[in-house]
Amino acid sequence: MKLAVLGGGQLGRMLGLAGIPLGVEFRFLDPSGTAGAAAVGELVLGALSDRTAVAAVARGCDAITYEWEGVPATALADVVATHEVAPGPRPLAISQDRVAEKSLCSDLGLGTAAWRTADTLGELVSAVRELGVPVIAKTRRGGYDGKGQATITVPDLAEAAWNALGAAGDLIVEETVAFRRELSVLACRGRDGASVVWPVPANRHAGGILRESRVPAADAATQAAAEAIARRMLDALDYVGVICIELFDTGEVLLVNEFAPRVHNSGHWTIEGATTSQFENHVRAVLGLPLGAAELRDGPVAMLNCVGRLPDLATILSIPGAHFHDYGKASRTGRKVGHVTVVAPDEETLEVRLAAARAAIDDDG
Repeated sequence: MKLAVLGGGQLGRMLGLAGIPLGVEFRFLDPSGTAGAAAVGELVLGALSDRTAVAAVARGCDAITYEWEGVPATALADVVATHEVAPGPRPLAISQDRVAEKSLCSDLGLGTAAWRTADTLGELVSAVRELGVPVIAKTRRGGYDGKGQATITVPDLAEAAWNALGAAGDLIVEETVAFRRELSVLACRGRDGASVVWPVPANRHAGGILRESRVPAADAATQAAAEAIARRMLDALDYVGVICIELFDTGEVLLVNEFAPRVHNSGHWTIEGATTSQFENHVRAVLGLPLGAAELRDGPVAMLNCVGRLPDLATILSIPGAHFHDYGKASRTGRKVGHVTVVAPDEETLEVRLAAARAAIDDDG
């Protein structure tokens, strides 16, 4: 079997690493000749928005997937009639529009922060007045890892936020949620409608970038609530593949923040920590193969991102239960260049090993 992947970054690379043992061959489309996924499959150079390039990379492949939700949904228009594209163009398009995303949640009865749209400075001022400060103004499309958004703590800052973000046009304004912690739920649905859900991780962010994910993080009731959210969305979208839904845990309810129609950073722990990783199950789902179990393989596990620069390899490998992942990317401030997964038989041992790993990861913030 051969799988075409739109995007050749670290997520594509890890899809390849998971699929090769299954006998799957990979072909990646990426605009960069130094894309990391070139190490695990054929690399075709081209823009992800180029329909001709998408058709070329899809030729001879059994299915098409993508590793980044920034792929224009219109780029898939010519190949959906001849190839299995999973996840399909609909969830991709919805994930690219924060208003469509919030509207989907409303339609499905899933809770979110209160929100308003703002297409003009006047509408932004009105939204701030209605929702009350603090609020977060975000570009309706684009933006990730904290980009494309501004926090408005007093009404007088609305104009500054508009000047910073409004040139791109549409904005969405969201109330600030008083949450206890940030969680995410990762699930995978096959072509036959069967689905699996991994244990819910708790996530810690800094500077808008995910720094750490830890599992297990949810009691039985919270896990069940997160699973219900995931399965409702999977079924409503007739989804195939892995989805990640980011959640706010208020202590009373789970609110949906946003979703990513792809394998996700907060699921990297599954490579060493789960019976079947998010990457292998995504490959299985897209190619119509049976899904693997998603439970914890052993004890607790945590994933730490390496941001800006990589730690010393020997130092990390000297930590029991630590696993090092180098994405093959040049160092750059704010860039995820690798991650470290730490597994342990119990929480006490995990704390000791995590302390050593954190000390070794001298990132940029």
